[in-house]
Amino acid sequence: MDLVTLLQSVPLLATLVKSAAPAAIGAGMGLGQWLAVLPPCRNQVFENATYLVCEADPKHFSIELFWKNKDGDLYRSLHNLRSAQQATGRTMLFGINAGMYHPNLAPVGLYVERGEQVTPAKTGSGTGNFSMQPNGIFYLSAGSAGVRATKDYLKRPPRVDYATQSGPMLVIDGKLHPKFRYDGTSRKIRDGVGVRADGVAVFAISNDVVTFHEFARLFRDRLGCPNALFLDGSISSLYAPGIGRNDDFWNLGPMIGVFRR
Repeated sequence: MDLVTLLQSVPLLATLVKSAAPAAIGAGMGLGQWLAVLPPCRNQVFENATYLVCEADPKHFSIELFWKNKDGDLYRSLHNLRSAQQATGRTMLFGINAGMYHPNLAPVGLYVERGEQVTPAKTGSGTGNFSMQPNGIFYLSAGSAGVRATKDYLKRPPRVDYATQSGPMLVIDGKLHPKFRYDGTSRKIRDGVGVRADGVAVFAISNDVVTFHEFARLFRDRLGCPNALFLDGSISSLYAPGIGRNDDFWNLGPMIGVFRR
C-alpha cells in the first residue's frame, strides 16, 4: 500500500490530505515535514468497539512523563499539565494518564523522570491489575521507546530518560497475556501503550467498555504492537485537541505529554 492510499484509508487523515497538503506543499513544505505536523490522534474501529489511538515516533516527537512541577506541586490533571507547558511556550499535542498511583497520587512501582528514579520497581505479589503477572514497564531512552515485562526489564535495565511501571502486560512478544480469557466478562474503559516494530509508540483509549482480551487484541492484531502495556481503567484520560478530546479529570498521578521536537 502506498503512502497516499494509506492516508486516505484513515478518515481524519484523508480529510487533511485533501484540504491541507496542497497548500503546505505549495508553500515549500515537503511531504515528510507536512506529515510531522499532523494531529497524531485518530479514531479507530476494531471488532465491536471504538478507540482513540495516538501515535508518536520518539525520533520526531518528545514523549515525556510528568508528576510534579519544579516547585514540587502535583500537576493533578491533564488540564493543569497543558497550562503549565503552555506557560513555557510548549504546545502539548496530546496527553494521557501514565499508569496507576496511590491515594496520595504517588506512582505505583517504577517511575523515572528526566533520568532520575523517583520510585523503585515493585516486584512483590499483590492484588489488582497491577500485580497480575507479568506486569511491565514503558520507557523512553535517547529517542527510542520500549515496553518490556518487569522481570525482563530488571534483568537488563537500560539507561532511561523516562519510565513508568504498570500492569498487566497486554501483549508479550506477540502473545496475549496468559491470564486473559476470550470469554472474559469484566468490561471497562481501558487505556494502554504499545510499541510497534518500527519504534513508534502507540497509545490507545477505548470509547466503549472492553475486556482485557479485546483490548490486547487491538494492540497486537490491529495496531501491530508485539509488546503492549495496560495503563489504567476507569480513570483513563486523554487530552487530544486535534480531535476535540479533553478529559478534564482531576487527581491524576503521573501523566504522559507529547510534544514536537
